[in-house]
Amino acid sequence: MSSALMRILMACAAFPPFIDGGGPISAMIVAKLLLAAGHDLTVVNVSGEDKQEIYDGVPVRRLRSLNVDWNYRLPRPAWKKLAWHALENFNPRAFLVMRREIRRLRPDLVLTDSIENINVATWAAAKSCGVPVAHILRSTFLLCWKGSMWRGNDNCERACASCQVTSWGKKLSSRFVDAVVGETGFIIARHRDHGLFPNATTHVVPGAIAPVPGAGPRPAPPADRPLRIGFIGVHDPVKGLDTLAAAAHRLKDEPVEFLIAGSGQSDYAKALPSLFPAGNTRFLGWTRPDLFLPEIDVLAMPSLFREPFGRVAIEAFAHGVPVIGAHSGGIPETIEPGISGALFAPGDDAALAERIMELARDRAQIARLSAGAFAAAARYAPERIAAGFDAVFVGLVRQPNGTRQLQPGEVRP
Repeated sequence: MSSALMRILMACAAFPPFIDGGGPISAMIVAKLLLAAGHDLTVVNVSGEDKQEIYDGVPVRRLRSLNVDWNYRLPRPAWKKLAWHALENFNPRAFLVMRREIRRLRPDLVLTDSIENINVATWAAAKSCGVPVAHILRSTFLLCWKGSMWRGNDNCERACASCQVTSWGKKLSSRFVDAVVGETGFIIARHRDHGLFPNATTHVVPGAIAPVPGAGPRPAPPADRPLRIGFIGVHDPVKGLDTLAAAAHRLKDEPVEFLIAGSGQSDYAKALPSLFPAGNTRFLGWTRPDLFLPEIDVLAMPSLFREPFGRVAIEAFAHGVPVIGAHSGGIPETIEPGISGALFAPGDDAALAERIMELARDRAQIARLSAGAFAAAARYAPERIAAGFDAVFVGLVRQPNGTRQLQPGEVRP
């Protein structure tokens, strides 16, 4: 339990049960970590209606969209998309509503987890109330209106002119943030290189993963069956599935099997099975990670997109599964080559196939990597990550006038 308990208003771009990716799940994990550490926390986020509830043990205040529409309502007409993006640069209504919520809850700290929908105006609202602000980065939404910095078939080295113009208000508002947290140094550096968060301290606090009951280092896979290489995630070209398919073709006559979990809505996703050799590939559809990971020997993360973190890697570690990942974005900060997995150049299917064959031929190496992966999972233990957030918060929060910080076991009226 934290020694300096605080009242925290956690404002989120999205929060379960509304899920369009890993962000809302990560926000839920952070909220539960901070509640378990003893903090008095309330989540404020946008949904389709005004509502106060306890969701899975977390107090949640849901607000009707502060923008022209809630971006979870799809499809939306083009004019609403344009208006939505324009207002995301600074929404006066969001400023007034979030200032009202801050005054009502009287937090010691405002923590924003992503910022879409809840708006960058939240930072200005907190500053107007004299409340310090910490922000968690999970994407490049502040730099790129698509949130990906991906154009055509490649990553953008820097924000293009159109993204700079359509994100000017976000950059300007970032001066109100006192501390910025990223799950990797990569995602922080990407924003600081563009001049965001000029007044903020920077902190790397990775995602958390709870220990998996019964999991541990695995023995070498038996030599009398194919080595099982797994992929789980959205079926999209940016995830490097073409690279994985090409590697599978290189290995179609080797003792290697590919298990592909996940799904997608595009024509690409529908055609994906035809890209892989039928003889050594199984498509499993949408599958829970906790059921999928025990069935594979090695996880592949061939992403072409520069992932800010790549949560699936630490989920694999918790199951004792080593990871072969693309040397891209934040992935290299998670995988230690020769210890918990291996890295290869993004898009290099020959290098990926070579890494896989090295393991297929020397299966004892997989046992060593499994032990390293399982040991690496300890770095992401919930109590360790909660302590990382506490270290950020303690440096920000000053004693409010006439009040004091909560003591262990105490609830502020």
